[in-house]
Amino acid sequence: MRVTIGRMAVLITLLVWGMAGIAAAQSDAPRIALIVGNGGYSSVTPLDNPVSDAELMAQTLEARGFVVTLLPDANQVTMNRAIAQFGRDLRKGGKDATGLFYYAGHAVQSFGSNYLLPIDASLINAADLSLVAVPAQAVLRQMFSAKNKTNIVILDACRNNPFDDIPELNDNGLAEMKSPTGTFLAYSTAPGAVALDGVGGNSPFTLALADQIPVAGLPIEQMFKNVRVEVIEQTGGQQTPWDSSSLTNDFFFTAGVPLSAEEQAEEQLWASVQNSTDPVPVVLFMRGYPNSKYIDEARALLDRIVDAERTPAAEPVDTTAEQERLIGLAQSSGSVADYEAYLAAFPEGIYAEFAAFELKILAEKAERATAQDETEEPVVVASRAPAAPMGPELTFLMPFTSGDPAIMGKSIEELVTGSPLFSPIEGLPEELWKEQNCSNCHQWTKEALCTQGTTYVNAGNDEAVSKQHPYGGGFKLNLRAWASGGCK
Repeated sequence: MRVTIGRMAVLITLLVWGMAGIAAAQSDAPRIALIVGNGGYSSVTPLDNPVSDAELMAQTLEARGFVVTLLPDANQVTMNRAIAQFGRDLRKGGKDATGLFYYAGHAVQSFGSNYLLPIDASLINAADLSLVAVPAQAVLRQMFSAKNKTNIVILDACRNNPFDDIPELNDNGLAEMKSPTGTFLAYSTAPGAVALDGVGGNSPFTLALADQIPVAGLPIEQMFKNVRVEVIEQTGGQQTPWDSSSLTNDFFFTAGVPLSAEEQAEEQLWASVQNSTDPVPVVLFMRGYPNSKYIDEARALLDRIVDAERTPAAEPVDTTAEQERLIGLAQSSGSVADYEAYLAAFPEGIYAEFAAFELKILAEKAERATAQDETEEPVVVASRAPAAPMGPELTFLMPFTSGDPAIMGKSIEELVTGSPLFSPIEGLPEELWKEQNCSNCHQWTKEALCTQGTTYVNAGNDEAVSKQHPYGGGFKLNLRAWASGGCK
């Protein structure tokens, strides 16, 4: 086994988790894995990392109780035989068995089908592709024939096209595959995109897998979300892993206490804001989850955002340190008195808007805490598809005649100071947006809304207004109509 310094930390983690994972697997249903890593190609560009990637995945999965067959640098005959044996092993394992197929190496798509390339693949004409390559669908057919409940296919195989000199094979990456019920498909990058092979002995995708698989209590869906976030960060946004699922039961690579619904909501909300450049969603996260394990990261992120938006010329240099000291005290204590102390000293300070927003949130929480009737059910406004938008005759003061029922009869001027109908961020607790004023989070001046509406006009189609909005899709359509008439 080859062990590089870059992989030492991962292997230490595996050793820690290994015995517990194997002991748990002995009393569970069979876990069967076929791991293929092809890098030593003879007729196309060799790849540095697939064999190391396959070895790392084999070690990771063995520590989780999988019975692993590892194929480094396999030719076509070897791959076909191993896939056939994999199917026989799955059928023998029974309906409760888990099957996992992992492939690292070259792969191409043709006519919407994906082909894995053995190391002896040589191609001159695209018509011969199925004769020299292994169709990825062959693996799915074996899984389907076994009728087992859970199957996982992981393809770290979206590197550059090795047959770029063959005109008929000019599609990048892999095509999205259809799979039988009970299958989880994971790709190292989005369909049609190209992934990175990596420069440190392993691909970014496989390193992230080896990092996340040992984490106890993560359902497979959440585990791959974490992998996605890690790869995006490590590649500077150049690579986004993709997955699709038809699973009908829960699956955990590593057993543990599953996340509660609130913990899952916290994880999802943090994933949506941790790369934000807008302070509002970060503040909302901090207010919603003040005891979160991510609270220190959220504070640091907020500081970076505020620093990036700050204009040094707006305040004398000698006041900056004092402002940072006062706002830091207020953030640490979360008290009304400390935020008021900052505003009293610096009413036009660089953190004034943030402090005022925090005071509003604190005041509203205090008001709800002293309310007598806490059992009254909130009124839920049912959403519906927006009616046809108004035309360019719409003005800033004219009531809407289309859109969600809750905004019908109201003008843009009125809605600026209204409350959202839907959450502005998926997973945000209702107390942080419901019955709140939209202008708390958005600079909805007439000029800013005109700029926003003009953006929709310039898009030239409905794509820019198709996504959900706190006031519904009808508001965005009307905003575009207003801007098309000159924002009167």
